[in-house]
Amino acid sequence: MTDKNTAAESNMGLVHACCKRFTGRGIEYEELFSAGCLGLAKAINNFDESRQLQFSTYAFPVIMGEIKRLFRDGGAVKVSRALKELAVKVCKLNNESRLKHGCDLTISQLAEELEVSEEKITDALNCVKYPLSLTAEYDDEGNPQLDIPVDDIQEEISERLSVREAVGRLEESDRKIIDLRYYQNKTQVQTAEILDMTQVQVSRRERKILTEMRKVL
Repeated sequence: MTDKNTAAESNMGLVHACCKRFTGRGIEYEELFSAGCLGLAKAINNFDESRQLQFSTYAFPVIMGEIKRLFRDGGAVKVSRALKELAVKVCKLNNESRLKHGCDLTISQLAEELEVSEEKITDALNCVKYPLSLTAEYDDEGNPQLDIPVDDIQEEISERLSVREAVGRLEESDRKIIDLRYYQNKTQVQTAEILDMTQVQVSRRERKILTEMRKVL
C-alpha cells in the first residue's frame, strides 16, 4: 500500500460519497465529513494487504461505521420547531386530500400549496414518517426529539466501487473508450472520431472490454 498521506488523499472521494448519503438527517456535513475522515484513518491504519482485498472495499464499512456512530452517540436527532410546524401542515393537507380524493398530495403539490421548496416538504415528511419512541427524550423547551433512521446503501456503493476498480485496471486506450461512451455519453461515432478509429473498431473493442469487465465483477 502507498504511504498513509497518499492513501488518504486518493480516497477522499469515498469519504464524500458516504457523507452525502446522510445529508439532511439532522447532522451538519462538516461533522459527517470529520467522522468519515476518522473512519478512513482507521481503515488505513488497520488495512492488511495480505488479505488480498481492495482497500476501498475494506474502508467503506469502516467509514460508514464512524458516520453512523454520530447518530448513535448523539441519541435522537433534533427537529426544529419550524420543521415540525410544517410537518403538521403537510399532514393536515394530506388528510384532507385522502378524504376528498383518496390519496396524498404529491411533493410538488404540497410545495406549491404551502409556498415552500420541495426539499423542505421532503424533510417535513421524513420527520413524521416514523413514530416517536415511547421513551423519546425532550429538550429544554419541551420539544420531542425524533430518531431519524439511516438507509443502508452499502450494496449500492460497493457496486459502484467495484465498477470503478474494474475500469481502473483497463489499459489506457480501453479506459478512454469507456470514459467517452459511459461517462461522457458519447456515441460510438463520436468516440471513433475522437480516438481516430472507425465506428466498427469502437463497437468491437467496446464489446470485448465489457465482456472482460463482467468477468471481473
